[in-house]
Amino acid sequence: MGAVPAPEGFSYAVRKDGDVVIEHHGRVATVLRGRRAAGFLADAEGATAAERQELMARLTGNYRRGNERRAAQHPRNRR
Repeated sequence: MGAVPAPEGFSYAVRKDGDVVIEHHGRVATVLRGRRAAGFLADAEGATAAERQELMARLTGNYRRGNERRAAQHPRNRR
């Protein structure tokens, strides 16, 4: 099985009220508020661009777990 590609296409913006909006390819994926927003900003501050992409992917739930191929082959998912 090949390597899982690195996440890409994520960006974030901080609102005036401190909320963090995470977008994936220009669409809002999630909004972090309060402690989650502060924690994300602290983690993102010292991270590389690739690490920030992975962090945002994990927070939005849009993260490859390595089981997508097996799930696609399950009879319930076949068409």
